[in-house]
Amino acid sequence: MDADSNPAPDPAKADSKVNYADGYAERLEACYSGAVYDVLRGMGLPDQILPRTIRPLDPARALAGRIFTFSGHADHTVDGHTTLLQWTRMLSRAPSGSVVVCQPNDDTLAHMGELSAETFVFKGVRGYLCDGGCRDTVRILETGLRVWSRYQTPRDVVGRWLPDRFGEPIVIGGVTIRTGDYLMADRDGALVIPAEAIEEVTAKVEEVLSTENKVRTAILQGVDPVDAYLKFRKF
Repeated sequence: MDADSNPAPDPAKADSKVNYADGYAERLEACYSGAVYDVLRGMGLPDQILPRTIRPLDPARALAGRIFTFSGHADHTVDGHTTLLQWTRMLSRAPSGSVVVCQPNDDTLAHMGELSAETFVFKGVRGYLCDGGCRDTVRILETGLRVWSRYQTPRDVVGRWLPDRFGEPIVIGGVTIRTGDYLMADRDGALVIPAEAIEEVTAKVEEVLSTENKVRTAILQGVDPVDAYLKFRKF
């Protein structure tokens, strides 16, 4: 079938009611992943951590935001035009303000590069996380796009790989990720927060940080750590 005919339905448009500028991204980026994990664990959601092999290109910068998902598959029978047409369709669909999360179902290729990073930055995409690879990493860092991936390789996707599903649930490391869920990632790791829990999680994480500040102040004032723990029940 010709790649230009009968395009698949566009889930990104179907999900146009998703608000990618609801303020939670900025609040979560002021937090850290350990506190987010502690809250999720306390809510009975201890398994929302993505694999520890997924690492940031720039560990100094945290990333949080509402997720837009897509997936792909290896296909060595396609031509370069078909690959790049599908890839640019993905770039076109990615909503401004989102964090794009990719399950490539591949561990041999780069699924992000310089021009794509430039495109995302221009569109206002907050960042990109991929259970795969990237290339052009020096130039990606220059663009300012925050990228998490498992590895780097110069081998690109042209003629070898196709995006296939947009806005549909994906699974990374046993964690189900839906468009509209939230990602919080820093140098310690990346977590997925279900959309329906975001208000409660964010409020509780901010409360944890406030309590930790009180513990820190007490310790620096000479309070014994046992006494500080017993008073604030946090350490």
